[in-house]
Amino acid sequence: MRKGFSNFILLFILFLVFSNLYGQNAGDGIDVNCSHKKSFRNYSSGNYDNIFSAVRHSFDVVNYKLYIDIRNCFYSPYPYSFAGNVTIKFIADSVINSMKIDANSGAIVIDSVRQSGVGFTHNQNIVNISLDRTYNPGDTGQVIIFYRHNNIANYFFYVNTSYFPDGVYTDTEPEGSRYWFPCWDKPSDKAFWDFTAKVPANVRLASNGLLADSAVSGDSIYYHWVSRDPMCTYLMHFTSKVDFRIDKKYWHKTANPNDSIPVVFYSWPADTLNYFKSRILDAATFFSRKFGDYPFEKIGFSNTGGAMENQTMINLYGWVVNGLADHELSHSWFGDLISPATWADIWLNEGFATFSETLWEQYAISDSAYSANMNSKGKYIVNNNPGFPIYNPSWIIRTPGNDTLFNPFITYYKGCCVLGMLRNYVGDSLFFAGMKAYTTDPAFRFKNAATAEFISKMNSVIGQDLNWFFDEWVYQPHHPVYENSYTITQAGSNWHVAFKFKQTQANPAYFKMPCDLKFKFASGPDSVVRKIMNDQNNQIFNFTFSRQPTQVIFDPDSLIYIKASATVGIQSISSEIPDRFSLSQNYPNPFNPVTKIKFAIVEDGISKIENGVVTLKVYDMLGKEVALLVNEKLRPGFYEVQFSGSQLPSGVYFYRLIVGDEKIGIRKMMLLK
Repeated sequence: MRKGFSNFILLFILFLVFSNLYGQNAGDGIDVNCSHKKSFRNYSSGNYDNIFSAVRHSFDVVNYKLYIDIRNCFYSPYPYSFAGNVTIKFIADSVINSMKIDANSGAIVIDSVRQSGVGFTHNQNIVNISLDRTYNPGDTGQVIIFYRHNNIANYFFYVNTSYFPDGVYTDTEPEGSRYWFPCWDKPSDKAFWDFTAKVPANVRLASNGLLADSAVSGDSIYYHWVSRDPMCTYLMHFTSKVDFRIDKKYWHKTANPNDSIPVVFYSWPADTLNYFKSRILDAATFFSRKFGDYPFEKIGFSNTGGAMENQTMINLYGWVVNGLADHELSHSWFGDLISPATWADIWLNEGFATFSETLWEQYAISDSAYSANMNSKGKYIVNNNPGFPIYNPSWIIRTPGNDTLFNPFITYYKGCCVLGMLRNYVGDSLFFAGMKAYTTDPAFRFKNAATAEFISKMNSVIGQDLNWFFDEWVYQPHHPVYENSYTITQAGSNWHVAFKFKQTQANPAYFKMPCDLKFKFASGPDSVVRKIMNDQNNQIFNFTFSRQPTQVIFDPDSLIYIKASATVGIQSISSEIPDRFSLSQNYPNPFNPVTKIKFAIVEDGISKIENGVVTLKVYDMLGKEVALLVNEKLRPGFYEVQFSGSQLPSGVYFYRLIVGDEKIGIRKMMLLK
């Protein structure tokens, strides 16, 4: 466990959490399979109301030594019941004479405690163990808990499922380990793992770490697995099946190709693994070059069910690369090597793994595939926005329901897109230097990290204060809604473009972002202006050209992945001054989906314009405004504006021109798709 919080900081966190707790909003890609499986459990530790222990922990678990006898689970009627014991070695972090351990009261029955434990009570999912003496900070102890698992099904301990017949396995994120063995079930307390299971002799069983030994006794076999590296309880896992086939390859480290680790595949006899085995080794090399060599002693995969990044023993539903498998493999860095400090930091797992999955797609397929994937995710977020931010401080003390915690559009997609947009802003060199510095920092490796610590690390390596970026994209909800506009006017031999950046969302009121603009011309090549820092609303930037611009395209390469946007161009089409106001019929009409509308502003209208604006709006048949095309102060002249109905259904629409308080005209047009 990483000891990064002093008592003062802990109290400060509690203050922040409670001050924000009641102000929080409640709540394609193959990686959603991971999200869907976790969300399906519909589990929340909100029923476990030990709020204080979620933030402050009075002891640090050093090691879990677990033994279970699940032999009978493999025989009809395939019961969920088994007996076991767990030895918990701990170090006191404060003066304690008792300790609290998580164990679901419905699933687990505690029979007795021994060694440092001299008595216990088990109420409301908490085992309160009386210790044999008072332990001062730094003192070590060891409690043995003897327990039984009831014959009840849950979403964490699986027996003989339809997908996985004659098999038993666990899948426990976020806090489901307490459903199959007593433990302190929060991600902040990493511990070593020593696991032994008794199964029938024809069963093969895999777990975290390496197989220390196995022993046959009559018609049973005992498997003993040990992990050299600490892990969170939600990553502690085993999978076992009667007809598991074991395939093994070796992956060679990028830093030292002569050094290799085993890559083990537990599959069914009918599975075809050749393509998967070669591609997953390529993915391990790719991620190692980006984030430092694969950090553990084994890469393990089992075709068990669902999708879960259990440390060194990944569950997969089928053998698929370019999606689920590389998503789960990248968790070896983001989630396993560096685990979240609290569940408020879950995006450091899932958003980062989703980004890594998309990054692999860029490498394995193409840049355009990466860009299309990012923009597709951005559209999903905009169209399915649940209204809460990536980081919610209330989650520090109360884990939300899985449909919120593992929301695909926020935790996965938005987290991914935020990293992608940061990459676009700072450039590949600085971005990947920051990411690698984060994953190779001894302060985080095999420990935990909080969102603020990741941000601080990126600020340090990149050499910029990026707090503004993370404040708006991580700590705030929603996304920018752009309603930009520009005017093109001629002055002698030059052409002037005034581009106005405008956002209309309510919360937060503004997203500061660097923006690109592409200028198209009547002749000659296009011109792109990069990274215009738009840092206030209704901000106008002026540009002058010696040739005639015909169009300005906002964010031409779609580098702001999460946004809704519309840009209206108002172009002066003649240097003449009209003698009357006019609103012309759009052309073409009917149209699909783009049409143009011309109008004229006269000299006599200047006084009116100075006291108001020129507005051109589009309405549907019910009189509802569907588009605002012009809302500017314009000089007298002839103008043309383009309107796109790509987001509207076919039908009859009306457009109206108003100058100041004077209604100039209204016309009808037809969108025909």
